Amino acid sequence: MSVPAVEFRQVFKQYPDSRYPVLAGIDLAVAPGDSVAVAGRSGSGKSTLLNLAGTLDAPSAGEVLVAGASLDGLDETARALLRRARIGFVFQFFNLIPTLTVGENLRLPLELNGVGRVEARRRGARWLKAVGLTQVAGRFPENLSGGEQQRVAVARALVHVPALVLADEPTGNLDADTAAEVLALLVASCRDSGSTLLIATHSGEAAAACDRVLFLDHGQLLTSPP
Repeated sequence: MSVPAVEFRQVFKQYPDSRYPVLAGIDLAVAPGDSVAVAGRSGSGKSTLLNLAGTLDAPSAGEVLVAGASLDGLDETARALLRRARIGFVFQFFNLIPTLTVGENLRLPLELNGVGRVEARRRGARWLKAVGLTQVAGRFPENLSGGEQQRVAVARALVHVPALVLADEPTGNLDADTAAEVLALLVASCRDSGSTLLIATHSGEAAAACDRVLFLDHGQLLTSPP
């Protein structure tokens, strides 16, 4: 039996200014190569769940594991190295670095992982071709449309072939047609590369594109809508 790409074991998360935990005893295991959508209303804890999976936050109690390795006790340097090597992120507002060109945005995660400049250029160009944006390599993000920026963000998330891709409302800032295009690209790219995909979304279309859908409600993870 394969080791889950990401696993939550009785995970609780409560913030100091909240009376109730945003996550209350979450158990979740996502197999390598699977795609899972987590749906729920605003404030239900979807982004918190992804932040825990991505080592951007730590649980109040319980344990999070990535590829079988517990995140407990890792210092920030170790967490950063894990993120660089094994995790890709796609955000609602793209989060491309505005002072870098598109090509430089794609090469950065590779260079941070020790990939040489020539090889980083080759891989970056291959992923830009995969998302249909070879012609924009020398442009800055502000000169692209929202859909183009999100396609670049998908390429950046996958350029280092991460084990786990975390997408937080990846189509929430796009019109319906562009959202459908980006979503199809994200899901297909993860399947082609073998990356596990965990999406937090309000979108029924995004949820339906995944292998399974879970729902967050009052800190609980459900298999059907509340």
